[in-house]
Amino acid sequence: MATEIKIRMAADAADLFPVKAHSSDAAWDLRARVAMELPVKRSTLVPTGVFIELPENFEAQVRPRSGLALKHDLMLTNSPGTIDSGYRGEVGVIMYNGGTSPYKIQRGDRIAQMVICRLPEVELTLSDSLEESDRGEGGFGSSGKN
Repeated sequence: MATEIKIRMAADAADLFPVKAHSSDAAWDLRARVAMELPVKRSTLVPTGVFIELPENFEAQVRPRSGLALKHDLMLTNSPGTIDSGYRGEVGVIMYNGGTSPYKIQRGDRIAQMVICRLPEVELTLSDSLEESDRGEGGFGSSGKN
């Protein structure tokens, strides 16, 4: 049985309701509510017109679109952006233009993806030691390039 997630749209954004391109997709497309220009080497908040009510123990993650990254050097500054269940404000996408010229976004452009996940119930426990693993403390490229 599917979990119902309530979405409210800004008054001028009913046509921007999040949709999946394919029923088997993991994420819903988020669209720009306004036309704007993304300056070079800057982060800009792009409004989506989406307001969401997540149940407790759920989160939404805002993730980049791979085509925008590959073709236009656009990325999300805080990727993935986390939307907590208590947040009721407009979902905004913090976009960074890593390209060499300003990038124009038109109203309705697909700018990001939103994945909704159930969170496991966990408890953090203070410990004086951790079990050994094959990896140990190696990180930040320690497993090599190949």
